[in-house]
Amino acid sequence: MIRSMTGFGKAVIAFETKKIQIELKALNSKQLDLNMKIPAELRHVEYEWRNLISSGLQRGKIEMNLNLSDTQEREGSVIDSALAAYYLKQLKKLSDDLGFDPPQDIAGFLLKMPGIFSTEESVPDTELTLVIKNCLLQAIESLDQFRLKEGKVLEADLVARIDVILSLLQQIEPLEDERTQTVKQRLLRNLNELAVNAKFDENRMEQELIYYLEKFDITEEKVRLKQHCEYFLQTLAEDNAGKKLGFICQEIGREINTLGSKANHAGIQRYVVQMKDELEKMKEQLFNIL
Repeated sequence: MIRSMTGFGKAVIAFETKKIQIELKALNSKQLDLNMKIPAELRHVEYEWRNLISSGLQRGKIEMNLNLSDTQEREGSVIDSALAAYYLKQLKKLSDDLGFDPPQDIAGFLLKMPGIFSTEESVPDTELTLVIKNCLLQAIESLDQFRLKEGKVLEADLVARIDVILSLLQQIEPLEDERTQTVKQRLLRNLNELAVNAKFDENRMEQELIYYLEKFDITEEKVRLKQHCEYFLQTLAEDNAGKKLGFICQEIGREINTLGSKANHAGIQRYVVQMKDELEKMKEQLFNIL
């Protein structure tokens, strides 16, 4: 079953005093283009998580956002007294050197300085890391389900366009007798003119006519076009078939182009143009398929 390249997945897990939230967004890309936004203390598991995402989502421009928040008020933030004293000393020296009065609310000024509050950095334990990994797996599954849902919409559109091409192919058949008669009359007229105005080798003429009629025949193109369309419909049932479907579309396009070049009939040409229009719309949709 085909999947859309684009999608969104989200998972949230509560663990002790932590709330873990992971969001995955996917856009079109020929290869896997992964951007992970995770806290610095989890960089040691980044490679493993990249492999999980690559295995589960195959390809696409994917962005992962991990948010860890505390469900309870966090304790342990303290004022760095040594840093505050250093800031105060520098402020007084700058005041004396430049001749200006220090701010009246020195305490408020110092509390706004960078790094004045220090918190104890903690490395997530093994159990928390495993819970985060489980949350990531849930987000991957959520995104995959989103892709499947969107893929059904794309599949229905592609099937409808293949049906249109096959329908147009059937509408060509009633015009073939008219096309054959038109070409036959043109050939006979030219032959009659040639017989009156010039001498020619009848055997060579017969060979040339056979060659021309073989080039004029479109039976082979019609059969191959139908076969390619049927193969396209079969391939829609396969997983991750986006590139394969693209190759089949190229073959469908070749048969349609050959059909048009051999047509020699205005009505058939119109149907060929409609086929090309449907095929171009199919190609646009294939950019969205995994």
